[in-house]
Amino acid sequence: MPPAQDVHARAPSRGRLRLRSVGLSGIRKPLSVQRGGRAHHLAVTFRVAVDLPSDRKGSDLSRNAEILAEIVDETATRPVASLESACSSIVRELLARHPYATEASVEASAEYFLRQGISDAKRSFEDYTLLAEARGSRGENGTVTVARAVGAEGIGMTACPCAMETCREALTREYPLLADPQFASLPMISHNQRNRTRLVFELDGDTAIEVDEVIAAVEAAQSSPTYAILKRGDEGQVVLNAHRHPKFVEDVLRDLLASLPERFPGATDATTVRASTVSEESIHKYNVEASHRASFAELRATAGR
Repeated sequence: MPPAQDVHARAPSRGRLRLRSVGLSGIRKPLSVQRGGRAHHLAVTFRVAVDLPSDRKGSDLSRNAEILAEIVDETATRPVASLESACSSIVRELLARHPYATEASVEASAEYFLRQGISDAKRSFEDYTLLAEARGSRGENGTVTVARAVGAEGIGMTACPCAMETCREALTREYPLLADPQFASLPMISHNQRNRTRLVFELDGDTAIEVDEVIAAVEAAQSSPTYAILKRGDEGQVVLNAHRHPKFVEDVLRDLLASLPERFPGATDATTVRASTVSEESIHKYNVEASHRASFAELRATAGR
């Protein structure tokens, strides 16, 4: 029986355009990482893709699934050093098995847990999102270069500084005693938001970033972290902490970016970060967001401003 025709290799019937990205998304796999003396077993969702030349009808998508199975399954006995290194290996193999492709990309997200708490006695596993990317390109001489990125998303809370001052003014008219200077720093009522902040490092060369430190930077930039285990007094403490540090999303973003040179002194000037933050509003029917991308050279140049 003759072999089936390779329909994917045929010329497209119309619209002969080079497509920048064709692949698979929503693929969930277990991945084992051994890092810093700790073993992490991650449930990872992958998106993998390559470009497609204008003279080819389709991409060989089954190869993508095979590559993921081979590389990720191997970590059960041979853990990788990081999620981003696994993404880099997958990108290189994508270009090796798609000889018609010149670009490949992998995006991965995973649930990640750290023992955190409002006090040492109430520490538990809090959940975060671990993020990683790899993008590869094949030059005219066949050399493959790969760029990596790693980051995390954390959920905390913000308290609105504008509503806080509006409430202060209204309550001062109602309770004139509040006009006394001794009450000027008293935290005031405001509306709160669940805040999601994401920080991703576009790594330069062999630069390595610890995701636990990324999470610490994110939580420090919010009005307050939030926790799964909070008794009545703890809830009050979280609310007070947030209202002592009221922030717009712009404040969260700027505070986060301004803290990075000191938190990550080993990052090269060429290392670039992408930061974004979203506040899920409580008194509005919309969310508020802000984002920025900057190199460490830019961040260091504005340090202290």
